[in-house]
Amino acid sequence: MSPRTTRVVLAVGAPVLALVMAFVITSLVLLAAGDSVADVWAQILSVPGHRAIVNIINAATVYYLSAIAVAIGFRMNLFNIGVDGQYRVASFAAAVVAGEGWLPGYLNTLLAVVAAVLVGAMWAGIAGLLRVTRGVSEVISTIMLNAIATALVAYLLRKVAVDDGGNNTATKQVPEGSRVPGIQIFDDVTVKVYGFVFLAALVGFVYWFVLSKTRFGFDLRATGRSETAAVASGISVKKMIVVSMLLSGGAAGLVGLPLLFGNDYSYGSTFQSGLGFAGIAIALLGRNHPIGIALGALLFAFLDEQSNSLQIVVGVSPDIVKITQGVIVLTVVIAYEVVRRYRVRLEQRQVAAALDEPATIEEAKA
Repeated sequence: MSPRTTRVVLAVGAPVLALVMAFVITSLVLLAAGDSVADVWAQILSVPGHRAIVNIINAATVYYLSAIAVAIGFRMNLFNIGVDGQYRVASFAAAVVAGEGWLPGYLNTLLAVVAAVLVGAMWAGIAGLLRVTRGVSEVISTIMLNAIATALVAYLLRKVAVDDGGNNTATKQVPEGSRVPGIQIFDDVTVKVYGFVFLAALVGFVYWFVLSKTRFGFDLRATGRSETAAVASGISVKKMIVVSMLLSGGAAGLVGLPLLFGNDYSYGSTFQSGLGFAGIAIALLGRNHPIGIALGALLFAFLDEQSNSLQIVVGVSPDIVKITQGVIVLTVVIAYEVVRRYRVRLEQRQVAAALDEPATIEEAKA
């Protein structure tokens, strides 16, 4: 194989190996529980209907934004576990701003989006400042900030909540003129694709462009790989840490907006949680690449959607999919390490062969 083909095979081989391992381990769990392996996989891998396809796209849109936020930190060698808390406070802030309707139409939407980005960046920036000023690990600080965010939002929600006649405690509704309309892709179902899917695509493009085509992106990646080399090159590591956390938090602030402006129209006690932790798994699976992350987000959304009918059709708890997703996270780390070591050994062989070639030519001449 040519070197380019080898790189492609190795790049694809790691996630494929992880998925195969996840399939095998999940099947063993099903066998141990006495469930039908064939029936479960037949249901999960069946072709989804039109409504399910729309649900998969919508869920993948939210997952993608979450994973991009995590990936920004990963590229800087920062483990931002706080995306869950960051999108919570940001979504709440956006809901309050949008609900007030200070500006007309989509100007109000834009103001809420800006508020979400700023609040998410500010919340993540706390962890960045603690890292550079006090040496506190961002893993510890973001975990604690998640707990603080949950309590803070719950407290503030009670202060601003309006009575909607139901049991849900929620902010004011987003005005109709500020809601982002969905996209009808199938005529036989009423559910629509979130209009914010285009924002997710834009965020992915900006992420790729900044990290791959700009000096800032180069400095960020260089610092993430070796802080010592970055310092020798004149890069301020502390500045890069803070900026990276701000960018990661700003992206995290967008995670809940498709739900807010496309489905719920307010922030309440039933607003979807746990999206930040799914983003960690998807970023790992996608290897921090925007295309890989998109495929990972679609995979997780597909598994979530297909698991909804497992209890009814097969009589198996849909939690089996959570096991599959968890195994994917564990196996993908192992698979990437196996592939990395194989690549290193392959490169060493190629270098050794190249060094031996001149000696072979000289021997032939003699």
